[in-house]
Amino acid sequence: MLSKPFLTTHEVAELLKVGEPTVRTWIHNLELRAVRLGREYRVAVKDLEAFVNEHETRPPSWEAEDDCPPGPASDPDQSPDPNPA
Repeated sequence: MLSKPFLTTHEVAELLKVGEPTVRTWIHNLELRAVRLGREYRVAVKDLEAFVNEHETRPPSWEAEDDCPPGPASDPDQSPDPNPA
């Protein structure tokens, strides 16, 4: 068994640098899976990791950059002119 299989809403909030009400909102909106114990919620570490992975905005830095479309700076015709007329 894991040494710390569940986190409190307070611990989740501290880890993600958000408020506890935000964590509870995610739980109530079924975005973050949790277990209700009495009046408290507990979040499994695996469920928190899944939540974070589902809400990422870009691929991890260790993945190949070939999968990402080139940005405007990579096209010389699109770069701003350093000496505008």
